[in-house]
Amino acid sequence: QVQLVESGGGSVQAGGSLRLSCEVSGFTSSLYFLAWFRQAPGKEREGVARIESASGRTNYADSVIGRFTISRDNAKNMVYLQMNSLVSDDTAMYYCAAGQYRSWKSIDYLYWGQGTRVTVSS
Repeated sequence: QVQLVESGGGSVQAGGSLRLSCEVSGFTSSLYFLAWFRQAPGKEREGVARIESASGRTNYADSVIGRFTISRDNAKNMVYLQMNSLVSDDTAMYYCAAGQYRSWKSIDYLYWGQGTRVTVSS
């Protein structure tokens, strides 16, 4: 059974930084992609960063390019999201997800963590 557990959320002032972590257990070779999604109140869940487990190739949503960095440590079964220059629009619940496809669609991800909240105050 694959489990994802996020940590590292919190409250920060605009311009600040946070680093989210996701511990992945029970990971199988069929789960090629790890991603971070976020969902703000009243909005749909959106993908913000994605990494291919084997190659380390990354992709980002336009809104976070240059500010967020996704990385993974396969030896430790960890995925990270470094978030810099945070703005109020980054306020959301952030979720770690694992799936088989290079996709920004939530439906394409099989496993999800419980989420960690990020609040950015201006």
